[in-house]
Amino acid sequence: MSAHTVATAPRTAPASWRSLRRFLALDAVVSGGNGLAYLAFAGPLGDLLGVGRSTLLELGAVLAVFGLAVGLLAARPRPPRLAVRAVIDINLAWTALSVVAMELWFEPTTAGYVWIPMQAATVAGFAVLQFTTLRRLPA
Repeated sequence: MSAHTVATAPRTAPASWRSLRRFLALDAVVSGGNGLAYLAFAGPLGDLLGVGRSTLLELGAVLAVFGLAVGLLAARPRPPRLAVRAVIDINLAWTALSVVAMELWFEPTTAGYVWIPMQAATVAGFAVLQFTTLRRLPA
């Protein structure tokens, strides 16, 4: 090692925290936006998707609150691992319940049969990105 060599910390850790925060923020925007759309347009969206108006209102409220909570988590420089893990678990549960609800409880239209699996896949994608990034962070 020469006198001019400077030891530096690996740059992967800060980038990983930034990546995790970005994935959480994207989740917050999409979930919160979806929730607000369900709240504002529950009637027309319910008719379009074949999901009841009251169900969309309830889902919209849940998604709006979830989006806000995930957004607050994303705003932290180093979101707590347990909280991030909870977001991942909620996203995975949402994915599974979306498919189950489509088959057991909803009577989706053609648009619903497209939208419900598409949004479930998007949420699953968030969970995968968040989990993969979380695993890369230093202990």
